[in-house]
Amino acid sequence: MSDTVSVSLPSSRGPRAVTLSYARVGAGEPLLLLHGIGHHRQAWDPVIPILAAERDVIAVDLPGFGASPALPEGLTHDLATVVPVLGALCEALEIERPHVAGNSLGGLLALELGREKLVRSVTALSPAGFWSPVERRYAFGVLLAMRQAARRMPLPIVERLSRSAAGRAVLTSTIYARPGRRSPDAVVAETLALAHAEGFTETLRAGTTVQFTDDIPTLPVTVAWGTRDRLLVRRQGIRAKQIIPRARLVRLPGCGHVPMNDDPALVARVILDGSS
Repeated sequence: MSDTVSVSLPSSRGPRAVTLSYARVGAGEPLLLLHGIGHHRQAWDPVIPILAAERDVIAVDLPGFGASPALPEGLTHDLATVVPVLGALCEALEIERPHVAGNSLGGLLALELGREKLVRSVTALSPAGFWSPVERRYAFGVLLAMRQAARRMPLPIVERLSRSAAGRAVLTSTIYARPGRRSPDAVVAETLALAHAEGFTETLRAGTTVQFTDDIPTLPVTVAWGTRDRLLVRRQGIRAKQIIPRARLVRLPGCGHVPMNDDPALVARVILDGSS
């Protein structure tokens, strides 16, 4: 079941109201889930039933993605804005320092929340921000191509492709190592989410200057990378370990860039172990 919450954030033009859509289920210690650029909170659906057995799970649509509208005028889709927005979300939901798990952009945001000591543990799945300049340009080029294809493809064609495993591979093999496991309805929904993401362009633009360089010495940190990640290659995980020496670096065999659908049981266990 989804809900919305409105939080207030200061800007150069005075306070601005930011609306976020989220789903909350389960019981236990709070766990915030953050998706990647162009995706939506439903990316976490394969693992939520497992996580909710042990955690109070809050899956959020980031500003300008999924059912969350873009940030209002005067606020930019960058780390300096979105991290405080997520902090304000936790305050509004009366969650004190949740565990956080994020994928791609969400993984970078999770690490930033950890650096700001707003959370009690961090699990980052193929997080952005550990790329070389060449790797970043490659990833951004792929993302732009995916976005353009999603926007140009008529819905009937998306629906037709989604009905077969081969068609789902055409639509999603860049982010999933096992695209045939994704349901047709989920593939259609995430293709539409990518096509209609209001925050995509500005978020991608803000990412051109992002490089995560700070250690997080005071929190448990897990960094996990799929062995078949075609978007952010797994050697970036080695760089993450060098920057955050105390982090637990986990290999996700057979998983792609968005591993939650490729191996839900493994990803859920990595998150639960990292937030224990």
